[in-house]
Amino acid sequence: MRVRIGGEGPPLLLLHGHPQTHVMWHKTAPLLAKHFTVIAPDLRGYGGSSKPRTDENHYPYSKRAMAKDMVSLMNQLGYTEFAIAGHDRGGRVAYRLALDEPEKVTRLAVLDIVPTGEAFRRTTMDFGMGYFHWFFLAQPYDLPEKMIGENPEHLYFNGKKELFDPAALRDYLRWINEPGTIHAMCEDYRAGASIDYELDEADRGNKKIQCPTLVLWGKKGMLPRWYNVLDVWQDWATHEGRELDCGHYLAEEAPNETYEELCRFFRKRE
Repeated sequence: MRVRIGGEGPPLLLLHGHPQTHVMWHKTAPLLAKHFTVIAPDLRGYGGSSKPRTDENHYPYSKRAMAKDMVSLMNQLGYTEFAIAGHDRGGRVAYRLALDEPEKVTRLAVLDIVPTGEAFRRTTMDFGMGYFHWFFLAQPYDLPEKMIGENPEHLYFNGKKELFDPAALRDYLRWINEPGTIHAMCEDYRAGASIDYELDEADRGNKKIQCPTLVLWGKKGMLPRWYNVLDVWQDWATHEGRELDCGHYLAEEAPNETYEELCRFFRKRE
């Protein structure tokens, strides 16, 4: 697992989204490291972390499997409990970890997502057109792999490169051009449309996130067009939250505001 660690204080695990790496936290992690020991890994399948062989049920790329990676990592670092902030796919790993192993997670922040099960249950034409990659990447092997492999940069960050620091963008582009990463990202979304959805459905109404939860989303992104975001999370967590004046990439488009919200929330005392 490729992981970067720095700072002093209580442990704070930062999980990135698709199709990025832990580098997405480069503007907020140094600020958070003034108050926390920040641990920022690449999720399995992404960046410099390994790409395990999949199976017919896509379990190796389920958010449950990814959450177990994070528990193992934190155990190796000596942390039996910790706080987590996750953006995009990392947010899905984070809330699954909080559901599966509630004794491990002290506080949870999810950035620009609603639960996977909710997204599929509430799917509309607008969602399908706006987040078409959910359905494209989940198609059977190896149709999306071949299509993406012809020109990965045309699909990823096309028309949005100006949002990212050039050094961060180089890291993202380095990995999305690797066939192993492309396949792993497709498996991530295949898992989302199968086992991740099934796990959410099994927990619906039966299990709730036990720790305090912060929900943040981008005002200029897609989520507020489709959902009352806080209402969607109501059945899943005791939560607070608000929109930030940015698009989907909160930590890079609005780093100071993202830092302030995360720092305020994670420094709270029960």
